[in-house]
Amino acid sequence: MSSKTKVLIVTQEMNPYLAFSSVGEITRQLPQYLQEQGMEIRVLMPRFGAINERRHRLHEVVRLSGINIIIEEDDFPLIIKVASLPNSRLQVYFLDNEDFYKRKHIERDDNGNFYTDNTERMVFFCKGVLETVKKFGWAPDVIHCHGWMTSIMPLYVKKAYNSDPIFANSKVVYSLYKNTFNEGLGEMFDQKVPTGNISPLDLNPYGGTNNTDLNKGAIFYADAVIKADEEVPDEVCSFLKSIEKPVLPYMSRENGYLQQYEKLYDQLLAQ
Repeated sequence: MSSKTKVLIVTQEMNPYLAFSSVGEITRQLPQYLQEQGMEIRVLMPRFGAINERRHRLHEVVRLSGINIIIEEDDFPLIIKVASLPNSRLQVYFLDNEDFYKRKHIERDDNGNFYTDNTERMVFFCKGVLETVKKFGWAPDVIHCHGWMTSIMPLYVKKAYNSDPIFANSKVVYSLYKNTFNEGLGEMFDQKVPTGNISPLDLNPYGGTNNTDLNKGAIFYADAVIKADEEVPDEVCSFLKSIEKPVLPYMSRENGYLQQYEKLYDQLLAQ
């Protein structure tokens, strides 16, 4: 693969910044591996309140901050912070907003209740990523999405940002992980997700709004899919069999899975 290949990693979790998970483990290993293969890498994730800014030495990137993200008729300021990933030459960019990410948990409160504004938090993150990358002036060849909070990223790239020269040629890869919630996002999804030229019909592939539904919609719009976890729901696995696009089956962390991810990128970029 060319040393000029640009890969954008979009994730809701990453070790060591958040508690250990399949998402966090893979997104810790993958970007460093890709960089060692000579690729240009950018990693973006939310700055959840559970992340210790002092310990991980986050600091604001003033030249990138100051964008306002519009959700329906409201706009919210986007603050960009950055930290150096330990034992690597990688920087991780964190998207921050007082309204959405100050709380200490990712998707539930202290009592286990699913946050009522999770749709807006997801929309803010996905839009914020795309607007930040535009501000980079950096056109990714591959956009690799990890976690349900990135599930509308394939929709946005293919429908709302497809005419932007930064993303016009980007290939989107979506990694599937085990479900973490059964609740639905409800009417807020239909109200808050549309942007640009996205129509209500464009939301149909998502069906409903629970974790399985979000995965199915992301699969529909992605260029390729990776089964990154053994515990992907049966309904999602059945849906995978019905699509005509590259699907990488689950591989354990000991079996050279990073090399297979790289080969999948090669396959997409050769099309």
